[in-house]
Amino acid sequence: MDDFRGIADRIALDIARGRLRAGQRLPPQRAFARRHGIAASTAGRVYAELVRRGLVVGEVGRGTFVRAAPPAPQGQALVEDGAARVNLELNYPSVPGQSELLAPALAPLLRPDALTDALRPAAAAGTPHAREAAAALLATGGWRPDPGRVLFTGNARQAVAATLGSLVRPGGRVGVEPLTYPLVKEIAGRLGVTLVPVRADEEGPVVESVLAVHRTAPLSALYLQPTLHNPTSVTVPAERRIHLARAVSDLGLPVVEDRIWSFLHDGPEPPLAALAPGLVHLVDGLSKRVAPGLTAGFAVVPEDRVGAVAAAVRSGGWSAGAFALEAAVRWIGDGTVARLVAAKREQAARRQRLAREALTGFAVRSDPAGYFAWWELPEPWRADGFTAAAADLGIAVTPGTAFRVDPKRTPDAVRIGLASATEPELVGALRTLAGLAAGGGTAGR
Repeated sequence: MDDFRGIADRIALDIARGRLRAGQRLPPQRAFARRHGIAASTAGRVYAELVRRGLVVGEVGRGTFVRAAPPAPQGQALVEDGAARVNLELNYPSVPGQSELLAPALAPLLRPDALTDALRPAAAAGTPHAREAAAALLATGGWRPDPGRVLFTGNARQAVAATLGSLVRPGGRVGVEPLTYPLVKEIAGRLGVTLVPVRADEEGPVVESVLAVHRTAPLSALYLQPTLHNPTSVTVPAERRIHLARAVSDLGLPVVEDRIWSFLHDGPEPPLAALAPGLVHLVDGLSKRVAPGLTAGFAVVPEDRVGAVAAAVRSGGWSAGAFALEAAVRWIGDGTVARLVAAKREQAARRQRLAREALTGFAVRSDPAGYFAWWELPEPWRADGFTAAAADLGIAVTPGTAFRVDPKRTPDAVRIGLASATEPELVGALRTLAGLAAGGGTAGR
């Protein structure tokens, strides 16, 4: 009779060679025992050994399944030839145990009867249950959106595109912070919309600048990130928000309020949507809270604009998938999203401490709660030169030019994303970048 480890070795070899694929179900232990001519107790030891090796996973009531291949081990130090790549440009947070938290809510959706409905596109208005769940998720500081004003898209970027597309005709002007989310620039280009920078200071957009820009040539809308602005990490204080809300109300100027990173911030500042509900279109999503691969976007819009934004969602092909939306409802309802948010807040705070330690002495702007940092480079570095030099060392960062709106104003800065690399990789990369910045060199000139 074979030793159980020898049988486990053969199964492991079948998995390694692809004869048993990720997600494939192994036979029940009694059937496995009969097939291999072994005792049921030995079969149990084989399965336990495969679990111990991380090759299979047992799911109560469903069976034992081949586990997805673990990611290839990533080096914790940078190699000199730059072959290893540490991506501080990509910025999607993940925490240990995330997949295990998400999986239980998906299992009921995989039944054939449920899957038939879940594979259809969802309506922009979703379902009453989905609207209630989204309203509960987005509630903050005593404000809770009316579920009847909640619409759904495939992700937050699509929510931005739908709201802007419903508000601004080709040739229209949209006011934005001088540094803005790069994909908003791409969306504006596709919509034929001109982005106009309004002045900002350490507290966010300056109200007087909004008024002046609008007087020069009327704006069709504003796009703002008042909480944990990407890339500067600025959070607009409550008093400035109140002044902004009054100004847009006096002008009748619609606003798209992007709150994609707001889940990390636990401050008292109300969303602009609470201060000017008849004008503000709030957009958010699950890609940062949960994961980018299975996500949904939310738009909370003024009551009289629900139909127009829903039409923009349909015409743009930006509808959420019913599977992703139902998964989101379940994750919100069972507390999974809340647990992930708590874990990611702890992780972001820890990574900010690591960044402060590694970049001590440099001009770095960040928020202790955020997942990114804005690094104003020392002379003689320029953003594009530093980005290229970092790439030669195997590190990807985002140059400040990616965020600028006015091409005449080029910030000599880079954004450092703290979310995607492992913490050992992050520390090694930041120390390497600190050495690069301190050394200067002709690459930055």
